[in-house]
Amino acid sequence: MTEAMRRSAGVFGWAAAVASKCRWGVLSLEANLLVVLAAVALPWSTSAVSILFGFWLLTLVRLLPTFDYRAFLHSLASPICRWPLALVTLGFVGMLWVDVSWQDRLQGFSPLAKLLALPLLFYHFSLWPRSAWVFGGFLISCAILMGLSWIVWFVPDLALASGRSPGVPVKNYIDQSQEFALCMVALTPFILDFWKQGRYVAALACAALVLGFFANMAFVVSARAALIYVPVLVAVFAFSHLDRRAATLLFAGVVVVVATVWFASPYLQARIGAFALEYHDYQQNIAASTGRRIEYWQKSLGFFVDAPLIGHGTGSTRHLFELAAVGQSGLAGEITRNPHNQTLAVAVQWGIVGVAVLYAMWIAHLQLFRGQGLANWIGLLVVVQNLVSSLFNAHLFDFVEGWMYVLGVGVAGGMKLGAQRRRGESQGAPLGNVSAVAGVPGRSRL
Repeated sequence: MTEAMRRSAGVFGWAAAVASKCRWGVLSLEANLLVVLAAVALPWSTSAVSILFGFWLLTLVRLLPTFDYRAFLHSLASPICRWPLALVTLGFVGMLWVDVSWQDRLQGFSPLAKLLALPLLFYHFSLWPRSAWVFGGFLISCAILMGLSWIVWFVPDLALASGRSPGVPVKNYIDQSQEFALCMVALTPFILDFWKQGRYVAALACAALVLGFFANMAFVVSARAALIYVPVLVAVFAFSHLDRRAATLLFAGVVVVVATVWFASPYLQARIGAFALEYHDYQQNIAASTGRRIEYWQKSLGFFVDAPLIGHGTGSTRHLFELAAVGQSGLAGEITRNPHNQTLAVAVQWGIVGVAVLYAMWIAHLQLFRGQGLANWIGLLVVVQNLVSSLFNAHLFDFVEGWMYVLGVGVAGGMKLGAQRRRGESQGAPLGNVSAVAGVPGRSRL
């Protein structure tokens, strides 16, 4: 081979390597942007989120040649991945001992399937330095939805669909409250940080959004479960970002604000006052939200007692309610797949084993987000909100709240683990040790 031919071959080889690297870089960016778009679409459309995540999975398949398989498989053994996968496995195996149709079994298993995305999100977003785009996209989307909520509250004819609660442009008030509450509390530390940095315009913009979300939930529409999880999230903020004196002042201010809003908001008074009326309806065997929950919880506890160890199997909930409704009327005759409590939803189907796995997953994810920084703050809020709101709803199994959990924990967890890995590399720590501690891949060719 002549010297010219060798040079030509070298140039072509270099060009091919550059082209290959660019191709993988484009695919990686495509995968990242698909998740950002899914976060943007989550407050608006379940179909769009499903389609975008489908394309994301297809893009990941095309990126498989770049995966560090050994590191990825090693990460699956970490608690943050092991317990979600264990819950999915339990749901899959639980289809074998239940005496219902395969359609009911699959309907019982499908809410668990989203948890399979967690290990992939941990791995993928530990490699992308702009993971915060996902949170930014979700925040901007919720801010637009909040503005539209105010508009349709004042002008109901502009609502995108008829038959919804006033101030709810799309979906329902439970999903909307979950989204607005998370954004409201998540933004609060930024007001303090921007103000300390002298970035007053940014601080005022964040404060305006926080007040907008709060006022919308107080005067327009909100889920009553928000009366429980919002104070808990505020307490998390106080203990995470304030000293004792500032936290005391915050709680005193919250009491004043809540008292003022209570007297100024007929909507809030009506929502809280409805508890007593609905409980009275429950005693009269009349269907209402509070009575339904009490009835569902009592029956679900009975189902759990009947099969306490491994439950009745995946997809058994509706069948059990059908059997309990025979010969009954009113509330006692209602049938549901959803007992409106995450622990009971798991306990009925998979018993104490399932409950233990569920809480092990929550605890592992809480432990992941110890410390300071954006990833820890967002991840902690997402886990705490899901855990508390799941006292009144099976939110891990619901579409919007479930994907909020998967996206929030997956992306924030990836950011946290990626930062740990890079810090370990900069300090000269062996990559394997960093992976072992964090449960994250040590290297990738992306």
